[in-house]
Amino acid sequence: MTIHAEGLVAIVLFYVLILFVGIWAAWKNKNAGDGGDRSETIMVGGRDIGLFVGGFTMTATWVGGGYINGTAEYVYLPDYGLAWAQAPFGYALSLVVGGLFFAKPMRSRGYVTMLDPFQQLYGKRMGGLLFIPALMGEIFWSAAILSALGATLSVIVDIDINMSVVISALIAIFYTLVGGLYSVAYTDVVQLFCIFLGLWISVPFALSNPAVTDISVTAKEVVYQSPWLGKIEPEDKWLWADNFCLLILGGIPWQVYFQRVLSASSATYAQVLSFLAAFGCLVMAVPSVLIGAIGASTDWNQTTYGSLPPKDKDQSDMILPIVLQHLCPPYISFFGLGAVSAAVMSSADSSILSASSMFARNIYMEAFRQSASDNEIVWVMRLTIFVFGALATAMALLTGSVYGLWYLSSDLVYVIIFPQLLSVLFVKGTNTYGSVAGYVFGLLLRIGGGEPYLKLPPFIYFPGWVIQEKIHHLTGDVEHFVQQRFPFKSVSMLASFLANVVFSYLLKYLFESGMLSHKYDFLNAVVAKHSKENMDKTTLVGNHDNINLAEMAPVNQNLGASLAGTFTNNEILSDDGASSPDSYHIED
Repeated sequence: MTIHAEGLVAIVLFYVLILFVGIWAAWKNKNAGDGGDRSETIMVGGRDIGLFVGGFTMTATWVGGGYINGTAEYVYLPDYGLAWAQAPFGYALSLVVGGLFFAKPMRSRGYVTMLDPFQQLYGKRMGGLLFIPALMGEIFWSAAILSALGATLSVIVDIDINMSVVISALIAIFYTLVGGLYSVAYTDVVQLFCIFLGLWISVPFALSNPAVTDISVTAKEVVYQSPWLGKIEPEDKWLWADNFCLLILGGIPWQVYFQRVLSASSATYAQVLSFLAAFGCLVMAVPSVLIGAIGASTDWNQTTYGSLPPKDKDQSDMILPIVLQHLCPPYISFFGLGAVSAAVMSSADSSILSASSMFARNIYMEAFRQSASDNEIVWVMRLTIFVFGALATAMALLTGSVYGLWYLSSDLVYVIIFPQLLSVLFVKGTNTYGSVAGYVFGLLLRIGGGEPYLKLPPFIYFPGWVIQEKIHHLTGDVEHFVQQRFPFKSVSMLASFLANVVFSYLLKYLFESGMLSHKYDFLNAVVAKHSKENMDKTTLVGNHDNINLAEMAPVNQNLGASLAGTFTNNEILSDDGASSPDSYHIED
């Protein structure tokens, strides 16, 4: 295969368009935040993102390279099929749940990052601990999709994989550096349009190829492989449910999601954006499902691909670009290639910005440099955008198990950060001791279950575990691994949540009853009423004059501004009318 000049021209034109839109968005909003909140403007776009741009950017955050490639792959795989392609419905439901229960309290309180409520209630050190799985998720996700981009480009256009990854990452890093969330949001509009157009243009050509059997027939009958609708075996039902819950609930506690929520112009808009994005995720998954079905319905011997199907060459993960390359005319496949490139960049830029936002605000400013100027925070963000982008790119080029790292880190987001977010927003009375206990329980149980992608053996064997084998078709090697059919990820999440609540109330009771001496309250989470550490927790959100640490001293419950009163279920979900950013001054 030789370098396709037309394909290179199409990619170059697309990248130039994206770069132009990113720079234009930065120039258009160059004066935003001149009043002293430039860093916040970069993080949350001045909180004036409207429905049109907001809906596109939130949808594009989920509809990335992993989303469209992964959906097509699972529909194509003989042992899985559409029944196991959970991402479209899982992430759509995740956005609905996020919009119903989490978007309003987070936006109404005027937070700037997802970690703000944790540092407010649990302190800076706990916020730093929670930053670790959040950062891992964002960096490994960026690395995984950049790696997918390199493989995809190598299928359709024979160019150097490393060069394509580096150039794509540099472009995304550059316009993110220049314009922050504004550039990311406006380029997302263009990228989502390219994804939609590129994939939908390709589908009719692939369907009409002579080598493709009617997909309505192959959906239920064995033609070239098992039906692409797939089925869930009785022994796999708990594994399926575990993965589905991970997508729905584990898809919520991500900074990329809350960055869009917190950039909305009001709490109501934040909810509407979530619902729009849920619909967008389902719509954008349709062409990927069809392409996966086309791959399962193709007699590959009649194509230029060769006699062996992709699944027998261990190339199932690239079924989408393979279908574009071998079942569509060249000029059409290049449109589809642009769509894949768009999907990757739309996710990579968001994750890099999210990671740098959390580091600059919650680690650098809150933990080390409370007196840092706004300009200093801006430069820290720019530096970390470059560093995290370079780190993700290096991992994409050098690490063979980047997908395994992302799977494990996304699991840690589910079993550690989600129960912490649930506790901090909706459970009255949790404290730092409970947070630490929940963190440790979730981490041990999840790591104990092992991770086959990383060849990490389990040291906790949950009920129903089995030894499975994976055959590498190209080499003939047989790999054995332990599969946990028990829903241990969801059980780990619930154990983390219960540990947080139980240990919080237990330690509070022990200290307040005098069974434990006050001097042992080394985290200042229960006894120390007005220590500087605890007063610092209240400076993230609200005014010094009207926030009291109700968890540390009995107060009259009609003081609605108390910290405990703030984090109760009925109040956090009520519309207090203060949803505009001006109503909540974020103090440095």
